[in-house]
Amino acid sequence: MSKLAFIFPGQGVQKAGMGKDFYENSEVARAIYDSASDVLNLDMKALCFEENDKLDLTEYTQAALVTTCLAMARVLEGKGVKPDVTAGLSLGEYCAIAMSGGMCDKDAVLAVRKRGILMQEAVPAGVGAMAAVLGMTGEKIESVIEEIPDVFVANYNCPGQIVITGKAEAVQEANEKLKEHGAKRTVLLTVSGPFHSPLLNEAGEKLGEVLEKISFGELKVPYVTNVTAQYISEKEKIKELLMKQVSSSVRWQQSVEKMIADEVDTFVEIGPGKTLAGFIRKISRDVKVLHVSAWEDVEKTVEELKVCGKK
Repeated sequence: MSKLAFIFPGQGVQKAGMGKDFYENSEVARAIYDSASDVLNLDMKALCFEENDKLDLTEYTQAALVTTCLAMARVLEGKGVKPDVTAGLSLGEYCAIAMSGGMCDKDAVLAVRKRGILMQEAVPAGVGAMAAVLGMTGEKIESVIEEIPDVFVANYNCPGQIVITGKAEAVQEANEKLKEHGAKRTVLLTVSGPFHSPLLNEAGEKLGEVLEKISFGELKVPYVTNVTAQYISEKEKIKELLMKQVSSSVRWQQSVEKMIADEVDTFVEIGPGKTLAGFIRKISRDVKVLHVSAWEDVEKTVEELKVCGKK
């Protein structure tokens, strides 16, 4: 039996103007943006729809992106499209959990606003770094960096694209060593910290205090967690996994492979850009990836899913 997955991108895809067409065309989307503004005491419309200096700051990015992705996903859901499983890359996991029924939209937005602040404050600017490593397997990267203290794998995105993280000088040293051992290229990322590394353990602990106040709901469909790339069906596991996720590797490639093994053959990427579609194409050419990032994509996706027999 073929299955449908909703997937959500992580930080880095945000752009000014995202979701504006949804706000203008849908009461459902409008309510999500307005609720986020009220709950966070932020002008979410100004943050997401207008050019500004805040959108790329982690403490604002996370709430803006989750609000936008949820607004888009709820519109699609309102058209009768229901996933069999959900997943999100890093920050996107909060959208996945909300769409699975594990937390309400308001709590998801509130949690990631606090998460963004904690991650921003975890390590002083300039102390940490992240870099994409191109053209090398995860196993090879692991074997090269295991001899370098304070550098770790942050993301297993897809074959040939892995992200490393850690202290800035350690990441720089790792970049040189990896190129010596055959990496095609290493690219330093423009980020404000060494995300998904043990340097954020304390941020994860503090995030636990935030999550303690959230009432998690029963999961209507499972989601795949970044931490283990396994299906999660019990709400009791959500809090601990989200605490770990901040400082653990994001096993995105393994998550996609797990869903495909479970007969998912159609993915809908919900949010700005087509980053995840690019990753999935490198993981498997045998699955279909649709995307919803603009208002006109909604009807297109609904029609396409009807053709595939998914609606």
